[in-house]
Amino acid sequence: MTHTTPASEDYLKTIYAHTEWQPDPITPSGLATRLGVAPSSVTEMVKKLAAIGLLTHVPYGPLSLTDAGRLRATAVVRRHRLIETWLVREMGYDWDEVHDEAEILEHSISDRLLEAINARLGFPSSDPHGDPIPAADGAVDRAPAILLAAARPGHAGTVLRISDRDPGILRDLATDGIGPGTRLVVVDALTVRLPSGRTRPLTLEAAGSIWVSA
Repeated sequence: MTHTTPASEDYLKTIYAHTEWQPDPITPSGLATRLGVAPSSVTEMVKKLAAIGLLTHVPYGPLSLTDAGRLRATAVVRRHRLIETWLVREMGYDWDEVHDEAEILEHSISDRLLEAINARLGFPSSDPHGDPIPAADGAVDRAPAILLAAARPGHAGTVLRISDRDPGILRDLATDGIGPGTRLVVVDALTVRLPSGRTRPLTLEAAGSIWVSA
């Protein structure tokens, strides 16, 4: 396997995650924004990753993972999401607290420990936020989904995934028990009906962070 560093793995993971729930590829400027680094740093890393066959790009154009790059990216994503699941189920963390911990641990634990965690958890298929956990061979099982903000009024669906980019949104949704598996009915773009029958307003940011079954 091509040698990668924690920094290069973060790049691969971010490129992969960007197109996981929507089709538009990420640009170098978008990648710089997501990672909080200078555009010059992205340019340098992109050249390195392209040189070792992990991604393809044209100058200033969107970035695409090669097959080898996608396999490496899903390996890192698998680690991250298994660790998040372990922290919630076994270590008493809340779902809004695990991302930063997993960012650190994903680069340090051994494959043996990772597989022991996977077995201990009963081979979960998704993490606490509903993101699918890739298999060891990179295969991903993802159900058809639609962004809540784009769903038509009257659409009834089960929450499949909630972005973990904003812990505050996760904490707010948790107060009403909204998480993966919750059945919602869309009243309008910023209002949903809960299983209890009560309506619940959403911020624009929250509506843009929830994916429901299509």
